[in-house]
Amino acid sequence: MKISVIIPALNEAEGILAALRSVQSQIGEFEILIVDGGSIDGTVEAVSSFARVIRSERGRAVQMNVGARQSSGEALLFLHADSVLPPGTLRLLERALVDRRVVGGTFTLRFDSPKFLLRLIAFFSRFKFRYFHYGDQGIFVRRSVFQQLGGFREMPIMEDLDFFQRLHRTGRVALIKQPLTTSGRRFLENGILWQQLLNVVLVISYLLGARPESLSTWYQRTDCRPSKKERTREFFSKPPGRVSKTVLAQMSGWGAVSLRLFLKPRAWTSSKPSSK
Repeated sequence: MKISVIIPALNEAEGILAALRSVQSQIGEFEILIVDGGSIDGTVEAVSSFARVIRSERGRAVQMNVGARQSSGEALLFLHADSVLPPGTLRLLERALVDRRVVGGTFTLRFDSPKFLLRLIAFFSRFKFRYFHYGDQGIFVRRSVFQQLGGFREMPIMEDLDFFQRLHRTGRVALIKQPLTTSGRRFLENGILWQQLLNVVLVISYLLGARPESLSTWYQRTDCRPSKKERTREFFSKPPGRVSKTVLAQMSGWGAVSLRLFLKPRAWTSSKPSSK
């Protein structure tokens, strides 16, 4: 079985080579496609000698759909640019798809940091509960099923959760208990608890009907905050009265955002079915 490994990338020159080498070391028949969304940090130059590079409009869902249309494998594996495959992963993927009832699946997770809280978060990926699995764990799917589903819905955020929801309605989804290693940089930069709280709020808001466009806008604003050290210094440098006002302002701001997220019905941008 030929497997197409599709890696969407945007300014990933610093870490993408580790992902590429982890794929190249696999055994079996496969191809690697890097779908670049307009990198300006030398990503294309760094990977061009290792894999086929396809240029695309920016947007992870858009890029993955473009890669799928350009690929030739019977199975598709969508891998984040900062995730690394352990040895033997593609063989396990092939073995899972021997069962014709299996339409696709994912892997368990490990972070590239020994922090206890990150190990705890990764621990939950061992369970088959569908809301514990996202794109950073890798998504694999039969090409025929991917075409049947029309690919990823081209939305700015939550495209992985949406795809998993639809995939589960199509057939059996396998969980391969072989952990992919992914970067914990966002957790470490923003604070592990804070980042996990943001993730939970995003997922719950989406499941309750919030529009992906609104969620994406809100998430980008929260992601542009000062570093954890700067926030802590600012917090303790204020008099108690001002600290209380700051906390109340943040809480009321969150409430206002939460209300706005539900004001408009969710609207989808349909994706084009992949060819081949």
